[in-house]
Amino acid sequence: MADQDIFEHSRQLFASAREALRPILPRRIRGDIPVVPVVRLSGVIGLSTPLKAGLTLANVARPLDRAFRMRKARAVALLINSPGGSPVQSHLIYRRVRQLALEHGRRVIAFAEDVAASGGYMIACAADEIICDASSIVGSIGVVGGSFGFSKLMEKLGIERRLYTSGEHKAMLDPFLPENPEDVDHLKGVQREIHEGFIELVKQSRGSRLNGPETTLFSGEYWTGSKAIALGLADAIGDLRSTLRERFGPDVATPLISAPRGWLGRPQPGVLRLLQSEGTAAEELISALEARALWSRYGL
Repeated sequence: MADQDIFEHSRQLFASAREALRPILPRRIRGDIPVVPVVRLSGVIGLSTPLKAGLTLANVARPLDRAFRMRKARAVALLINSPGGSPVQSHLIYRRVRQLALEHGRRVIAFAEDVAASGGYMIACAADEIICDASSIVGSIGVVGGSFGFSKLMEKLGIERRLYTSGEHKAMLDPFLPENPEDVDHLKGVQREIHEGFIELVKQSRGSRLNGPETTLFSGEYWTGSKAIALGLADAIGDLRSTLRERFGPDVATPLISAPRGWLGRPQPGVLRLLQSEGTAAEELISALEARALWSRYGL
């Protein structure tokens, strides 16, 4: 038998075997099934709570990389449910998504669940289009910061604050000292700079789709999904399953690409730190309250 005949015979055998095995192969590796990997980005950005690590680049980098590298993926879907948090981590995740999308030539579709606000909306802007529910909370393009003041309480309790610093402004905005207007002005200047960067990012991402005065769009206000679409901050009403089935067919595979888990399937660091020490327990409680406060800003 000639070499060409042997090659053709082998090819036919391989094709027959592949066809026979096709029904039992996982859907995502079958060549005839469209695949859109899904990465869930959920929680407060950068802030850890007792039972859940914060949403950071460190804990989403691997799932994002796996999703964009998936062979024959038709697009990558981001399932976002976040009230925001750290502007730095928000921007890092945004940049990583855009870098991977360009490197692998993948279209990105963001799906907003309950909330895609503030830093959560910044991440959504990394997508080519944003799909939301009519009642999703979208927007909040602004910067917020807060603290507490304990100076009067300490005076009432007769507690003396002893703080030693090197640097004129090292104790700026210390909650145990009276508020200094100059320090507040400095903080607001930093916030304005971060806000301006956020505005520029939204403009670059949404472009001509934006439809409204800047004083409204970038005021820090948030809206329902329906209103966000009218303002050009989102593109359409829908949900992940229905939208992807409509775009890629009823057989589309949507594997959820999750973060790595630790030994015996436990989530990696961040779950049991509450038990380590009384100091850590107090920090974890404060983190949990701060996270709760972020969600409650949007009525959740």
